[in-house]
Amino acid sequence: MTQQDLRFWVGFSKVPGIGPARLRALLDYYGDIKIAWQANPGELRAIGLDKRSVENLVKIRQTLDLDAELAKLEKLNITVLTWESHNYPQLLKNIPNPPAALYVRGNLIPMDEWAVAVVGTRRATTYGKECTRMLVRGLVENGITVVSGLAYGIDTEAHKTAIKTGGRTLTVLGCGVDIIYPAENRKLGEAIIENGALISEYPLGTNPESGNFPRRNRIISGLTLGTLFVEGGYQSGARITTDYALEQGREVLAVPGSILRKSGSGPNHLIQNGAKLVTSVNDILEELNLTMIAQHAEARAIIPENKTEAVLLEQLSSEPIHIDELGQTTGLPSAEVASTLTMMELKGMVRQVGGMNYIVAREWRADYTTESEN
Repeated sequence: MTQQDLRFWVGFSKVPGIGPARLRALLDYYGDIKIAWQANPGELRAIGLDKRSVENLVKIRQTLDLDAELAKLEKLNITVLTWESHNYPQLLKNIPNPPAALYVRGNLIPMDEWAVAVVGTRRATTYGKECTRMLVRGLVENGITVVSGLAYGIDTEAHKTAIKTGGRTLTVLGCGVDIIYPAENRKLGEAIIENGALISEYPLGTNPESGNFPRRNRIISGLTLGTLFVEGGYQSGARITTDYALEQGREVLAVPGSILRKSGSGPNHLIQNGAKLVTSVNDILEELNLTMIAQHAEARAIIPENKTEAVLLEQLSSEPIHIDELGQTTGLPSAEVASTLTMMELKGMVRQVGGMNYIVAREWRADYTTESEN
């Protein structure tokens, strides 16, 4: 997909009334995103687009500078993934009406396909927080990415614990990725960018309106193999996420709660209706068939694809090392070090742990040689 085409995906994401279902219908009819964007209003009405959506599209086309939007995204180091992007998350792509455009601030890597959502109440109890810490530590230790929503309470504990344990975590926002909400979690949001990504289907500048959050929950569940409900009421937002998970054919798991507290009613109800009862991380790994996958991931050797990767891997370990030090130690040009590390991170070979410091993701084969050396 070219940058020219990407402009139109970004443009459609800003048109009220044209969501994934309607955009899919337009693409099926026109076969090309540019042609759909430039279509005649009368023709759009004739093929079934409602009057208000057509008016919104015409207005956006007249007022939006698409090139300026792309420049803004580039300046903020924000990536936009679309249905046509090769690295659009496969798990998310398989849900009904996945986001047509996904704004990503940070990085997604192939290992993020092994992910679990951890959700719960904003009014977390000591019990709920302790359960979250224990289970998230176990997930991270088994190479699982933790996904949540950056809200107070359980979400915050899940993200913090994942980062503190040295793992990856993703958050899905109900606003643009240029707005970290709640504002009190700004530092946490910035840490997530360094250890995963902020993700949203909403374009830049979208404020955190209440109506956005139930819809964003389908992305939290859609990015993951299963959703763990730690603590919360029967009608809580976390319950909406588990409902989406069930609709998407994903697993639902729950930590049993106190029958004396409202915060225990949500998980307990789910358990009564078939959700996996969780008392340890092993319950999660077994339910999601992640036990052997996690073990194989840890044992699997990294095989560098070229001499530069091999040289960098010789200097990397579980102890963080700064990108500048890597350049000085290896004698490689800084641009080559930076670009190679980016590709290695995308392949799950290394991980950035903040401040441009890198660690190796897992063991690698030191007996590797490049073709030119054979």
